[in-house]
Amino acid sequence: MTRFIPRTKLSKKARKELDAQKRTTWAFSPVTKKVESKKIYNRKKAAHVWKDDSSMSGFCCTGDGTAANAARGSI
Repeated sequence: MTRFIPRTKLSKKARKELDAQKRTTWAFSPVTKKVESKKIYNRKKAAHVWKDDSSMSGFCCTGDGTAANAARGSI
């Protein structure tokens, strides 16, 4: 039987081997489960938000309110 040696006193190579033995299989891939940060700019999300904004495309703002009145049908 081998003597117990604390992990802190093991060499870097021995610690690496010990960690490799403990980490034989993963239940899931940690790379695919990474949570996206909300602070990072996402080009796909930004394009998606503006793509479907067609509700205001028919109105033109002239400043005197004629476009708004024409849309309501009051003129």
